[in-house]
Amino acid sequence: MDTHRDGPDLAHQRPEGVSDETVEALGALSKALEITERARGHLYSFHQMTGGADLQLDQAVELLRKAGHPEWADRVESEILGRNVIPGHWTFQIVEAYDATYHRPFTRLNREAVNQLAQGRDHLYEAEMKEARRTAGRPDHTARPAGAPLE
Repeated sequence: MDTHRDGPDLAHQRPEGVSDETVEALGALSKALEITERARGHLYSFHQMTGGADLQLDQAVELLRKAGHPEWADRVESEILGRNVIPGHWTFQIVEAYDATYHRPFTRLNREAVNQLAQGRDHLYEAEMKEARRTAGRPDHTARPAGAPLE
């Protein structure tokens, strides 16, 4: 077998009997999961930014006291510093709930679908798109990284 052929590795080749519709459906499922990964990243940004703002309040309280406004310092300290962002929750709890309730189940379902419907081969839709769009034999249009085996 010629392992130097210019084509996708085995992990990115469609298994026998997998239909175009199945590849397209798994591609759509994968894209939806990728969108949730981005949403999760934004959720972590929200978590870190809100936490950073809360920590910055320490300086605001200190400066309000130094500026002779202890009543405002007390209000910031008692009304905003350490406050829940939604009832009963700090941002870390929102992240944990998202992960447990949505992200992990979605990730598991996607993995199970790929395993059962495509013999565990990920990104078949994208791999086939790459094959259709690249110019075989041209530098920077190779199917695999240099030295990567076909199988």
